[in-house]
Amino acid sequence: MIRKPLIAGNWKMHMTVADARHLVSEMVPGLQSKSGVDKVVCPPHTALLAVSSLLEGTDIALGAQNMYWETAGAFTGEISPNMVAEFCEYVILGHSERRTFFGETDKDVNRKVQAAFAYGLTPIFCIGETLEEYEADRTYEVVFRQVKMGLEAIQFDNSGDGDGSNLVVAYEPIWAIGTGRAATPTDANQVIAEVIRPALGELFGEGMAQRIRVLYGGSVNGENAQGFFSQSEIDGALVGGASLKVADFIQITLAAVR
Repeated sequence: MIRKPLIAGNWKMHMTVADARHLVSEMVPGLQSKSGVDKVVCPPHTALLAVSSLLEGTDIALGAQNMYWETAGAFTGEISPNMVAEFCEYVILGHSERRTFFGETDKDVNRKVQAAFAYGLTPIFCIGETLEEYEADRTYEVVFRQVKMGLEAIQFDNSGDGDGSNLVVAYEPIWAIGTGRAATPTDANQVIAEVIRPALGELFGEGMAQRIRVLYGGSVNGENAQGFFSQSEIDGALVGGASLKVADFIQITLAAVR
């Protein structure tokens, strides 16, 4: 099964609007020349409008870093799916930093994924185990639960027409995010092959499970990216710190081309 690779840059809480404009202006020419791979940048919410205008007419998509599941209401500080959908095609949901620092549960993430689908957004659905869970040999148990609970009640067209492109899964072992300690390519590939795709298969059927793209995230950079992308089950990357460096992000994107 050939799945088109995808590289998404998660800028996290970095970049003012002026900084974002400068970064995108430098990044677009190099990314535009890279065909055969889908490219997404996910700036802070404050920069979505500015970056959207700079990406107009390019093949680079825009994503948000989070959203709430309600369309409107008294939810101070939140951003709704219809607000995100005004500018974005993608939205990162269930990132470990949201789960860890802001207490998001599998049920919360599931509500957000359902809301994203309702508004035509493609979720980049994040899963991954903590260092404590990893050292306790609970990776398979935790990741399987996150997939099943986070994607519960999601409906796909299993007639053969659905290509799975409106869902992206990002496997990010929490102990590898921002630590410089990446999982090995073979270990990451094994988790995807033995846990994530079987869980997707139970939810959506084997055919759909093979069509959904699964990314790796966690200290991906220009030097180690090729090792991950050479693995059969890894379809690209959700990139953190390296997505703020033009040369690194372009190098990672080029490495993903198959």
